[in-house]
Amino acid sequence: MESQQSTHSDSLHGILAEFRNPKELVDAARKVEQSGYKKYDAYTPFPIHGLEKAMNLKDSPLGWIVFLHGLIGAGGALLLMIWTMGYDYPMNISGKPYIDIPSFIPVTFELTILLSAFGATFGMLYLNGLPKFHNPLFNSDRFDKVTDDGFFIGIESDDALFEREKVKDLLEEAGASHIEEIHD
Repeated sequence: MESQQSTHSDSLHGILAEFRNPKELVDAARKVEQSGYKKYDAYTPFPIHGLEKAMNLKDSPLGWIVFLHGLIGAGGALLLMIWTMGYDYPMNISGKPYIDIPSFIPVTFELTILLSAFGATFGMLYLNGLPKFHNPLFNSDRFDKVTDDGFFIGIESDDALFEREKVKDLLEEAGASHIEEIHD
């Protein structure tokens, strides 16, 4: 097991551990979760089946955010058209009724899709804490491998249970091939 200590005088952001393959990463994530750590994350070049279960991740509220924005879009479009065509400025167009729901469907559909897309985009940005222009993990040269063939777990130093040596021992027991301190 290879270990590297940084000589930076900056504050410690956390400990980053590299694993050889997805199975080792899932097993290590399960071990970190069972140890009670809450502020940690796993980093992989592709989705790994079972990782979210090992990390005990909850379902994302993003689906509800998108659904709510879709309802607001559909309801807003219908209310606007019903109010405008039926009450505020009624116009007799070719003898059709003032409130002609079938003719309102295209606009309702388009606004439902538009607000759902906005909800998905801005909801994802909000839930992920973005934009974040720099992450201290980018200071690690080894972390570049995460986009190709690297499997990492990072435990943040502001976790309630964080103690430098205990975290290193835990990650070493979990089978890390490389452990590195990450500084801000």
